[in-house]
Amino acid sequence: MSTLKGIPIVTDAGAAGAVGAVGSGEKYRTAQGFSAIKDGIKAQREADACAPGGKPHWLRARLAAGEGYEFVRRTVREHHLATVCEEAHCPNIGECWNAGTATIMLMGAVCTRACRFCAVDTGNPRGWLDAAEPDNLAASVALMRLRYVVLTSVNRDDLADGGAAHYAACIRAIHRRGAGVAVEALTPDFQGVLRDVETVVDAGPAVFAQNVETVRRLTHPVRDPRAGYEQTLAVLAHAKRHRPQMLTKTSLMLGLGETDEEIRECMAQLRAVGVDVLTLGQYLRPTAHHLPVQRYVSPAQFETYRGWGLDAGFRECVSGPLVRSSYRAERVLAGDNVGLRL
Repeated sequence: MSTLKGIPIVTDAGAAGAVGAVGSGEKYRTAQGFSAIKDGIKAQREADACAPGGKPHWLRARLAAGEGYEFVRRTVREHHLATVCEEAHCPNIGECWNAGTATIMLMGAVCTRACRFCAVDTGNPRGWLDAAEPDNLAASVALMRLRYVVLTSVNRDDLADGGAAHYAACIRAIHRRGAGVAVEALTPDFQGVLRDVETVVDAGPAVFAQNVETVRRLTHPVRDPRAGYEQTLAVLAHAKRHRPQMLTKTSLMLGLGETDEEIRECMAQLRAVGVDVLTLGQYLRPTAHHLPVQRYVSPAQFETYRGWGLDAGFRECVSGPLVRSSYRAERVLAGDNVGLRL
């Protein structure tokens, strides 16, 4: 096996089924010819320990099954779609797919950044894009009979506009093909270039989201150095100013070492830039190479945090151990914590 900077490279990973054989933290060659690291973070010789006591019982997710789930899963396979539901190891995949909601990842499954919480593969796609993706995506969304679709993407710092024009083309293609389908755009930060934010907003998403991920103090232990707390706030603020009637949304992971005071401060700063919806969920370590969990937040504490969010003025604060940024996104304004019973 060949190596690059000491990392083994699986040279035939583009063959059918080969990527699945790549170990976490190993480098492989994609079907498009560039190298990437499986699960985003290089393998470490020694992993840091997580919070003592093991994973608590309230973090057991429901088994991914059901007629709706199987239908969406089959369609995803047949049309070679990348979903963040699968790529990011989301525990709620069965519940959301059965509800007719899916989160589809645009511009491939390889990110140019390496955030230390995220299991998406990382590499440099060197400008590769699938020009047919907007039309194929729209056809697939119609075929899956989705009522609400979340479009997210990897960061594409290799593209001049961060992929904003491609993102907008995907939103417009869905609108042309499927009247009545609501689109949420969960975007990268476009390196803080506000004209690229406008490109996506002008395509007409119902919701524009960009995740702050963690509190200010923990931003750079947690996120890639090219991301930034203030940069995310600026993106969210500009999106709201550019199209005030559009909902804006962000997400905060808990359990990384943040304090209650920092959570309150973050909420206040998000409201100050006009963010409408906040989601709060437990950080779960995707592999031994990622950041360890510092604490497991109890359901009762998540309920308390939801109250703080509503008191701060968010239209909704979806809060719970297994909540992710796009969890049950189609009913986020129902006013009932998307039906969660904590």
